Amino acid sequence: MRRPGRPLPLAGLILAGALWTALPAAAATVQVEVDGIEPGGGPVRVTLCQGGLSEAACARGDEAPASAGRILFTFQGVPPGTYAVAAYQDANGNGRLDRTGLGLPLEPYGFSGSVGRRTRPDFAEAAFGLREPGGTLRVRLARALPRR
Repeated sequence: MRRPGRPLPLAGLILAGALWTALPAAAATVQVEVDGIEPGGGPVRVTLCQGGLSEAACARGDEAPASAGRILFTFQGVPPGTYAVAAYQDANGNGRLDRTGLGLPLEPYGFSGSVGRRTRPDFAEAAFGLREPGGTLRVRLARALPRR
């Protein structure tokens, strides 16, 4: 039995250190406020991407009906790391972001970060660091081309 005031033996310190480093990083909450939603359009879809902006890298998502000009999405239990958010309004309800033959989006879309509308987005431009307890970010939807 250890007496108060006496230091832990070396084995106790090593065990305590191993248990501390073995604990998983706390999960965070990410809130995404999407605005620029077109009235009368289809649902708004938002995905949380990690490592890239491909469909495979954006596996965690949510959707909501376009009932207002602004919607708040909440992702809970997200491990700390580097992420990006991609969002679009599925105007025709077909479950995908429609594009022209040249790859330009035909429906309103947006990304987190400083992504512009000039070229295909880059993950590094859209990325943000997520730490506990999390954060809120805003994504504004816009069209690359005028509405047809």
